[in-house]
Amino acid sequence: MSLFYWMARFVNNTQYVVLFYFLAVNTFYLILFVISLWAILGYVRRMSYRDLQEITRSKLTPPISILIPAYNEAANITSSVHAILQVNYPEYEVIVINDGSTDDTLQKLIQAFGLRETKRIYHQTIPTKKVKGIYAASKATPWAKVLVLDKENGGKADALNAGINVSQYPLFCSVDADSILEKDSLTRVALPFMERFGGTVGVGGIVRVANGCSISHGMVMKVRLSKKWLPRFQVVEYLRAFLSGRIAWSKLNGLLIVSGAFGLFRKDPVIDVKGFDTSTVGEDMELVLRLHRNLRTKERQCRVEFIPDPVCWTEVPEKLKTLWKQRSRWQRGLGQSLFKHSFVFLNPRYKLIGLLAAPYFWAVEFMSPLIELFGYAVLFLAVVFGVAQWAAFGAFFALSVLMGINLSLLAVLLEEFTLHRYPGVRDLLRLLAASVLENLGYRQMINLARLNGMIDLFRRKSHWGTMERKGLEEPVR
Repeated sequence: MSLFYWMARFVNNTQYVVLFYFLAVNTFYLILFVISLWAILGYVRRMSYRDLQEITRSKLTPPISILIPAYNEAANITSSVHAILQVNYPEYEVIVINDGSTDDTLQKLIQAFGLRETKRIYHQTIPTKKVKGIYAASKATPWAKVLVLDKENGGKADALNAGINVSQYPLFCSVDADSILEKDSLTRVALPFMERFGGTVGVGGIVRVANGCSISHGMVMKVRLSKKWLPRFQVVEYLRAFLSGRIAWSKLNGLLIVSGAFGLFRKDPVIDVKGFDTSTVGEDMELVLRLHRNLRTKERQCRVEFIPDPVCWTEVPEKLKTLWKQRSRWQRGLGQSLFKHSFVFLNPRYKLIGLLAAPYFWAVEFMSPLIELFGYAVLFLAVVFGVAQWAAFGAFFALSVLMGINLSLLAVLLEEFTLHRYPGVRDLLRLLAASVLENLGYRQMINLARLNGMIDLFRRKSHWGTMERKGLEEPVR
């Protein structure tokens, strides 16, 4: 038999393998969505009986060290710090780590907050790059909570470890320098620690897209969508990832990632595992996996939760080149974390983490771009070889595109009917339109970027990549 025959037969059979994969993945997506819906409704109901002001006055409210790693963040850094200084929380400190910036990030901080270099000694509980200076404001000023470390460049993980070393409180919150916290974000994200301090090691809050919002003096004054479609697509992505994914895994106690843009951790367990790993670009997920491994090996409680309501607003890329680099880096970091902790995969010792969460992240989060793009290639070859099964083609289209649209629409509607952050009807209609359009080219482009990240992973590339920022501060209109 000819080579053409065997290739045609292979392509014909492969159509059904790809179809089965997408059927299984989308079925699991729907299950996660149902769990998320149940969890969000329960959360909204519980919070309706909570008095956040009373919580902030409680003696049980633990103090927090807020860590802001900054590398060339002159466009955003003062706005971010101003916003954090306005959060409604009884006791906290703000530690900005200037990680060897080559722009005027440090100078802007010194000027904005009246900082002076101190003689404070830096103790390396966790090894880091050299700290060149520690700056603080006078205790008599409104900026007394602010501390700035100036250090040699070592990457985000190294900067966070330096912040942990100088922090004085039992909880620390990592916040990206291009992000803005809402006033009650810390109170809400600290609640799980107040309820189960011993068992809870990490809590993540939802991250929302700030592009298009009216921002003044480090505060989001009016929530709106960007006029550009690229940020709108990312709004839908973020809603789907956080509301249809992470909250479900949190409910199952199988959450493997706390976003580096906004995450609260108990300090002692993090120090026990030597802090953030500087050898990966996905330090947020890698730390959570390491905490799970370390504590579960010692048969201690390890609960990582996600809260859908405390909001951190962040700037997302508005250019395809910047977005491509970001998603490629995210995929590379995901792969680094999974390979480093491959021992967890299908290991009953880690219970749901090993038997369900890790396989899901391997088969879906890591492999999906490769398999989806392979599926498109197989369908194309099936047409070329004349063996296309049009029923299978239609089913693949329904599962890969129509089901994607359906899940995006459900995530947007879930946000609208529970948390309702976008008050305008026009914004809702635009989000619904973005939910449809993102599946018709945008998602495929993102999968190509993620595939590039997988290739970079196997080529052992270690670069971080420069993220272009325009800054969040905009006049209120």
